[in-house]
Amino acid sequence: MRASGAESDSLPQPEWVEALGEELDRLRAEVIATRGERDARYIRGIITNQRAFEIAGRIALAFSLFPPAWVCGTLMLSTAKILENMELGHNVLHGQWDWMGDPAIHSSTWEWDFLTPADAWKRTHNHQHHTWTNVVGRDRDLGYTILRMSPEQPWHPAHLAQPLVNALLAPVFEWGIALYDLEPDVVLSGGRSPRRLVNDAARLAAKALRQLAKDYLLFPALAGPSAVPCLLGNLCANTVRNIWSHTIIMCGHFPGAVQTFTEEQVQEETRGQWYLRQIQGSANIEGGPLFHILTGNLSHQIEHHLFPDLPSNRYATLAPRVRAICQRYGLPYVTGPLFRQYASTWGRILRYALPNR
Repeated sequence: MRASGAESDSLPQPEWVEALGEELDRLRAEVIATRGERDARYIRGIITNQRAFEIAGRIALAFSLFPPAWVCGTLMLSTAKILENMELGHNVLHGQWDWMGDPAIHSSTWEWDFLTPADAWKRTHNHQHHTWTNVVGRDRDLGYTILRMSPEQPWHPAHLAQPLVNALLAPVFEWGIALYDLEPDVVLSGGRSPRRLVNDAARLAAKALRQLAKDYLLFPALAGPSAVPCLLGNLCANTVRNIWSHTIIMCGHFPGAVQTFTEEQVQEETRGQWYLRQIQGSANIEGGPLFHILTGNLSHQIEHHLFPDLPSNRYATLAPRVRAICQRYGLPYVTGPLFRQYASTWGRILRYALPNR
C-alpha cells in the first residue's frame, strides 16, 4: 500500500505491517480486558460535570440583563455544549461505553445536543469515515464533499473559494454536518433513493425544530426580562461549540503531513494495512489533561482511529505506547501543538484550492 497526498519515505515490508497489526491488536485486547469501574466513574463524572455546567449556565443567563451574569452564563453553557458534543456525544455514539450495559450511556439510545440525528451521524461517520479513512472516492469526510484536500481529488474552479468556504463553515459547523449527513451527492449519483433523502430530511427538520425551540424560544421565554441577552448567550454558546469542534476535527485529519490514499491502494487490505492507514491518515494535537477532555480526547486522533470503540479516557495512556511502536517501525507519528496543526491545516486548504502543478 503506497500513500499519496503527502511525502512519504519507504514503507515497511508486508511482514512488518502484519507484525505491526498484531502489536496493535494486543494493545486493544489489553484495554478491553481491563475496562472496569475506573472507566465507568470517569464517564459518569463527565456527565455530572457537563450537566452542572449547563444548569449553572442557563440559570446565569436567566439573569443576564446583568453583564457579569451574561458572560459567566455564556462561558458555562459553551463549556457544557463542548463537553456534550465532544467527550460525550461523539464517543458514546461510537459505542465506547456500550460494555457498561447502562441504557442511559449507550450508542443505541443516546441523542446528542447537535442538529444532525444520531443515526445519520453514525452511518456517515462510524461506518463510512472510520472504515475508509482518507481514501479518495470512499471517505466523504475527506473535505466533506466541498473542500479539496488531496491531489487525487479533481480540481474545479469553485475550489478557489474553499478558504472562504472553510472559514464560513466553522461558526455554523453543526448545520454543515447536518446537511452533509443527508448525503444529497450520493442521491444525485444514484447511490441512495430520493425517498430516503426525503425521510432523512424530515427527521432532520424535526430535530432542528426541537433544537431551535429549546435554545431560542423556551429558555429565553423562561428568562423573562432577560430574554434577548439569554437568546444571544445561547447563540454564542452554539457558535463557540461549532468553532471549537470544527477546529479540533480539521486539525486531527488535515495537517499537511497527513496522507491520503486511492481505492486501488486499499484493495484486499489486511488488518495490519488498515492499522497502517489509520496512523498515516490521522494527526494528534498536544496539550494538557483539560485540553484533551475538551477535545473529547480527539486530540489523540491517531489512537482514536486505531481504536475508535475503546474508552476515550484510555487514549492518553495508549498514545506514548503507540508512538513508541511507530518509532520502532520507522512510521511517521504526526503530532504538534494546536497552533502548528491549525496552521498546517490551513496550508493544505490553500494548497489544494489551486490546481495541481
